[in-house]
Amino acid sequence: MTLSTRTSTIATMSKEERVPLNKREFNYGGQAVIEGVMMRGSRALAVAVRDPQGRIVVHTEPLDARIYGGRLARIPFVRGLTLLWDALGLGVKSLMFSANVALAEEGEDEAQNVFDSPAQWGMVLFSLAVSILLFFLFPAFVGDVVARWLVTGPAPVLSNLIEGVIRLLLLIGYIWAIGQMADVRRLFGYHGAEHKTINAYEAGAPLTPRSVAEFSLQHPRCGTAFLLTVVVISILVYSLLPPLSLPVRLLSRVLLLPLIAGIAYEFIRFSARHQGNPLIRLLSRPNLAMQRLTTREPDSTMLAVAIQALEHVLAYEASTAPVVTGDVLADDLDAALPA
Repeated sequence: MTLSTRTSTIATMSKEERVPLNKREFNYGGQAVIEGVMMRGSRALAVAVRDPQGRIVVHTEPLDARIYGGRLARIPFVRGLTLLWDALGLGVKSLMFSANVALAEEGEDEAQNVFDSPAQWGMVLFSLAVSILLFFLFPAFVGDVVARWLVTGPAPVLSNLIEGVIRLLLLIGYIWAIGQMADVRRLFGYHGAEHKTINAYEAGAPLTPRSVAEFSLQHPRCGTAFLLTVVVISILVYSLLPPLSLPVRLLSRVLLLPLIAGIAYEFIRFSARHQGNPLIRLLSRPNLAMQRLTTREPDSTMLAVAIQALEHVLAYEASTAPVVTGDVLADDLDAALPA
């Protein structure tokens, strides 16, 4: 079976044919990358990227079963940390792969070697350090200084409130600012394509560009929702602390971050599963509204890329056909897909 034939066959399969009955729980997610989309399930991930010739290059690989299917994945709060750490590494590798495919004239094998390189962990650590410094330590420092200037003596409630407001404004301002860049707006278009594709699959709709285009840009399991949830929960957790000196205050922001991330993950997981509850929908509205900053309406070529990424994950997990790492799809694939 050729790749184009196999892809077309998968696209016309029903949801029941794609996923075994005992794996019907929805756990698909992903992220936008340069000129493409990374999709991740419970057993595999796939990154689909358009190269300069207009072809869709797809990399598929299995996930670490110890993290995504082992004991750690069943322990509340702990599973959030392990999954998030691995997701950071996979996200960075996917971005590096997409940059090699979309921005360079390198061969397929060279681009694929990114997934075998340890360099991504250095980038993960650097990104984490910058994020903690900008979004946690800096707001804590400013909040403490401003509160002491406004009130004589310790004022933990006021300083935590100021800190939380600064952190929220920094997050929203940063996302809004980078969203003004043309390249990032295009990246946000692929983010929208990722959401629409997952929404279409979860609704049981055909995975075609025309069908997927009708679905929402928002999804309750989005990483943007996670970031906003972390900010809100950090305000609540830090408010429980007694008055602290500035050095101890800064140290507490780092030490309590894993706990906050674990709580945020469990909340996102719970709210995504209970969207039928009116209260949960109400609590999720700020998270969904935040996604308006990080998504754009995708065009049909973006949707086709997102669909290919999800189809490769589904093919791997359903074991309907052998999945070849480094698939290169013909540039006329979009025309082969039902409109």
